Amino acid sequence: MKKTLIALAAIGSLAVAGTAAAATGAELINSKGCGTCHAADTKKMGPSIKDIAAKNKPDAADKITANLKDGKGHPKVAASDAEIKQMVMYMITGK
Repeated sequence: MKKTLIALAAIGSLAVAGTAAAATGAELINSKGCGTCHAADTKKMGPSIKDIAAKNKPDAADKITANLKDGKGHPKVAASDAEIKQMVMYMITGK
């Protein structure tokens, strides 16, 4: 019985971790509040995602990620490095 409970707990933990990892760039942008300043195709307080994609290339992702993490030229983003990178790649490439 104890082994069964441990196995079920492990499976449950993996399912939760898998769900968190499966968030898309668009979902992260919405959940982290980026949509307050950035819209898909219209300028709000910040540039639209469409304009960001047109301006930046995928090789700029590391620099942009560092700026968002450190709060340089943009408010600091409260997210993990992986989440920030995923949001940046979504904004730059649409993926």
